[in-house]
Amino acid sequence: MKTRILSVTLLLFLPLTATAQTADEIVKKALEARGGVDKLKAVQTERVTGRITFSRDVEGTFVVELKRALKMHVEISIEGQRIIRVYDGKSSGWMINPFAESKDVQPLSSEDLKNISDESDFDGPLVDYKAKGNQIELAGKGNLDDKPVYRLKVTNKNGDIRIYFFDASSFLLLKWEGIRKTGGQDLPWESFFRIDQGSPGTDIKQTLTAEKFEIDPQIDDSRFTKPSLPDASAAPAPTAPPAPASPPPSN
Repeated sequence: MKTRILSVTLLLFLPLTATAQTADEIVKKALEARGGVDKLKAVQTERVTGRITFSRDVEGTFVVELKRALKMHVEISIEGQRIIRVYDGKSSGWMINPFAESKDVQPLSSEDLKNISDESDFDGPLVDYKAKGNQIELAGKGNLDDKPVYRLKVTNKNGDIRIYFFDASSFLLLKWEGIRKTGGQDLPWESFFRIDQGSPGTDIKQTLTAEKFEIDPQIDDSRFTKPSLPDASAAPAPTAPPAPASPPPSN
């Protein structure tokens, strides 16, 4: 009798064991949901255009251009002004912000350069994550807006930590959250897909609506060198500066 009870008990636990997921299994399924590693790596350039809304009801448009390896050019147009952010894929980056105190071309800060590889890597942190120096742990299963999700904890080579939420059925990315340095402060940051991003507990919020995706468009390398100041002769003077802007996450 005792043997039979033990056998029944073991059978009850078999389905749990069979459906358990490891971090690497979640990574594999998430990459398959995006088309597979080979397909992702075959893309050489990408352009995303759309609209952006800031927390003070300021609206504009954005264009993000990406090119291997890690090259990025971002333009956000607001009230006749253009914010430009460029990274050459190696070690240098620049920014033009007509809403800032200095209107000249400014080098990106060391903090921006430290984290920019995450923004410019359109493969995302899961592809070849070990080679990139990322560590990935399964942080459990839960719910996001009543949807079952798997949570992956991703620690990059700089020690920055993000939690990624993947739909437990489709394995598509629904959200990530972590810490972002803004104005010299470490703020909690979250980003949803369709992208509503901002810092919980503050008035910092951005909503980005991607309207067009282009795969492998022709993008000249000159787009990723130090930019020139736009001709502002016909542009109106800027009013209030918008909230800090960043491109839509691609990972």
